[in-house]
Amino acid sequence: MKSRKFYICAASLILSMTACKKDYLETSPTDKVSQEEIFSTINNANTALSGIYRLMFERTTLIDWNVQNKPGVGGVMLAMDFMGDDLNMSSANWFTSTGEGNWDGHRIDVHRYNEYVYRTFYKIIGDSNYILDNVDNIEATDDQKNAVKSQALTLRAYAYSYLVQFYGKRHTGSGVNDQLGVPLVLNSLDGALPRSTVSEVYAQIVDDLTEAINIGTTSRTNKSIANQDVALGLRARVALTMHDYPAAIEYANRLITSGAFPLMDQAQYQQGFNDAPAMSEWIWASMPSSDQADAFGSYFAQIAYNANTSFMRGNPKRINSALYDWIPATDVRKLMWEAEPDAENFPLPTTAFARQPYMSRKFSIKAPGNSWGDVPLMRLSEMQLILAEAYASSNQDGLAQDALFELTRVRDSEAVKSTNTGSALLQEIWNHRRVELWGEGFRFLDLKRLNQPLDRTVVPNFLPGTVNNVMSVPAGDDRWQFVFPRPELDANPLIEQND
Repeated sequence: MKSRKFYICAASLILSMTACKKDYLETSPTDKVSQEEIFSTINNANTALSGIYRLMFERTTLIDWNVQNKPGVGGVMLAMDFMGDDLNMSSANWFTSTGEGNWDGHRIDVHRYNEYVYRTFYKIIGDSNYILDNVDNIEATDDQKNAVKSQALTLRAYAYSYLVQFYGKRHTGSGVNDQLGVPLVLNSLDGALPRSTVSEVYAQIVDDLTEAINIGTTSRTNKSIANQDVALGLRARVALTMHDYPAAIEYANRLITSGAFPLMDQAQYQQGFNDAPAMSEWIWASMPSSDQADAFGSYFAQIAYNANTSFMRGNPKRINSALYDWIPATDVRKLMWEAEPDAENFPLPTTAFARQPYMSRKFSIKAPGNSWGDVPLMRLSEMQLILAEAYASSNQDGLAQDALFELTRVRDSEAVKSTNTGSALLQEIWNHRRVELWGEGFRFLDLKRLNQPLDRTVVPNFLPGTVNNVMSVPAGDDRWQFVFPRPELDANPLIEQND
């Protein structure tokens, strides 16, 4: 255990790991109960799960610093788009020059951005492992235990799905994929472990999600809980990343045909992307309550156009102007950005807020005077786009056109079914992904899984100075892999560093 102490032992929001040095236990259990008490009742086990869900939206306290633009998983999601080409701003600031947009932090082993990403996801894994190792000892019904297990399995798979994409090379979709991934920590007592292969990590993700689907249910109290629907959606997402198109089609279809998450109509689409219960197509979301809101460190404090933070007042987030121009004028998504904002077409809370061309209004704060809202983690529109891409990648162009039209006809009252085929159809689907999922954390991951280059030189409104002139990265470049944090390498000599 000693060699895993820095990350896995510190990965405990609500659990105490007595085998690790106190120096690395940075927080007491948030609910002030012992490990024995946590696993004495099923209600307490659910409290443990609540700790993981809170971690996913809360400003990190995992290491000896607290930075405004690191709101849990939401901060990672924003970083993924700032590492891409479709989300930008006019000055060097958080997310552009702090290690993300300038492609700097993830390639420096002592950079805190890199450490934050690694520890956030291994913390989710560490807490999930403790739950899985102990839940069977609780006196409860099988259904109650399975509900807890299915959530922990889904959360562990979710965390590994990010880690393997960041620290491993892309899944090629064929062959054995024996390139190195990340250590597979599957037990709370695991010590130092070497890196497993990309194939082995994905196999574990699939196993976890398969079990979660088999033992889970769709029942839950709110959309923050990772129920069977979430496991199905993650299974479809992972299958697309693995280029396993039959599985992507199967699992995306299961969610779509359930009818549980109808696509948002055009009125809903313009309501600010901040309220999971009111958004019909939202499958999963982080849902902080008003008393958990962070005025400066939340996801919405970094992306909502009307969040009263210095970051947002002076730095409105902007879309790639070429991508904006591609959106049909009759598509409701065109209204999520303003090419030429003025006081009439883009009112702002105070005169302290700047207006800039192509600024976003997609995300809005949930309540005036605050900077919070529900963070979208999975929506049905993503499943519809997964389905379309998987069909198109399987030479089933007609079905791909149908799947894409099911989305576009809701977004655009004048939409017609695409007649594109082959590579032109795939490009059309990818463009819709870029528009639909803007600001939700997909662009870097999409470029990497598709083995496409980053090219900001073709973005008319991208300012090179905001990202230290990092305007292009070739496909397959070493920079598509994160390096492992130095403290983890020092703690675990079995880990082989990336080049």
